[in-house]
Amino acid sequence: MENVCIFDIETIPDADAIARLQQVDCLSPDEQFDFAELHRRSEVGHTFMRHHLHKVASIALCFSRHGKFKVASVGEIGDDEKTLLTKFFNLIDTYRPQLVSWNGSGFDLPVLHYRALFHGVAAPTYWDVGHFDNGSKWNNYLSRFQWQHIDLMDVIAGYQGRCVAPLNDIAKLCGFPGKLATDGSAVLDLYKANRLDAIRDYCETDVLNTYLVYLRFELIRGLCSAAQYQQHIDDLKTYLRHADKPHFDEFLTAWDNT
Repeated sequence: MENVCIFDIETIPDADAIARLQQVDCLSPDEQFDFAELHRRSEVGHTFMRHHLHKVASIALCFSRHGKFKVASVGEIGDDEKTLLTKFFNLIDTYRPQLVSWNGSGFDLPVLHYRALFHGVAAPTYWDVGHFDNGSKWNNYLSRFQWQHIDLMDVIAGYQGRCVAPLNDIAKLCGFPGKLATDGSAVLDLYKANRLDAIRDYCETDVLNTYLVYLRFELIRGLCSAAQYQQHIDDLKTYLRHADKPHFDEFLTAWDNT
């Protein structure tokens, strides 16, 4: 469990980019969001944007390194997207952690790739497949069947798209809290209401669920004994109790009631 970083992102439509690509100007920010959703619905019948048209609103991490554990959002409330991306990839450059996600290969990482490209955010360690470290040829963040990044959804489904499942379902069926009062569909409304704190809190509870599923995965593949697994669970509950954060208290209450 050393040097592991579970991560999750929350996004909003890049409404400004969509308006520019469609050559529509003179819209207010709210009108841009309405136009973006209307345009996407006219294309495919729903409002979920293509990967390159998601703008990162929050990145949350659950970081375990050398016996120290922390759950937090990247950056500060009000940091712009480029700052969030820079801080996230700088963390990878500094610590080279094993990344763990739920659907990170299918969503989070492609979004981060596009947004880093648009902003010119360098991430040499993340992109290294042997250019700088020869060992990265055989274990890197980018190759699907290597383990520097574990997409739990992908791995547990046996890399079969028809077998994937939502994190909320898997977390709850494992006896974990799952999602609380907020889900991804509420993020844009929270953003419009300037509730960036609520978006960050929601994102942090998602990484907690992912971390708990990861612990169970480590147990079933034999890299964590039953005693070690229980110790990690106990340590997490202790951490959350002492953090003195309302969303962690809510998470613990939901966990106790599962």
